[in-house]
Amino acid sequence: MIVVSIIALLAVIAVPSFLRARQRSQNAKFINAMRVAADAIDLYATENPGRYPADVNRSILPPELVGYIDQTLDWTAPTPIGGNWDWDFNVFSIKAGVTIHGPSVDIEQLTEIDRQFDNGDLTTGRFRTTADNRYSYIIE
Repeated sequence: MIVVSIIALLAVIAVPSFLRARQRSQNAKFINAMRVAADAIDLYATENPGRYPADVNRSILPPELVGYIDQTLDWTAPTPIGGNWDWDFNVFSIKAGVTIHGPSVDIEQLTEIDRQFDNGDLTTGRFRTTADNRYSYIIE
């Protein structure tokens, strides 16, 4: 009985720590992926002054960006924190932005990401809420 109690106590201590570490890892992976996408689009805009690819549906990478987005970022797969990647151009008051879309994305996790990535406020800054279940990193 004592052994079971000790194991239960260790589980109570270890599981929350594991979950926090997992979330920190997801956040770091997401932030890195967002930076990769933003840098690729900045490079495209530098090489094609005044132009951005047309808006496309979520999980579809604009053909113009195929050579710019790193192979390690699978645009068709869910993001590391859930939801889908989306390229937005001239929609939702955004001239150009990388967006994640999905009702399954946790707002508390997004706020923590915003604290690390931008200004900690999802209503302002470069990373912010742009519509229901849409969170965008504003390129321009």
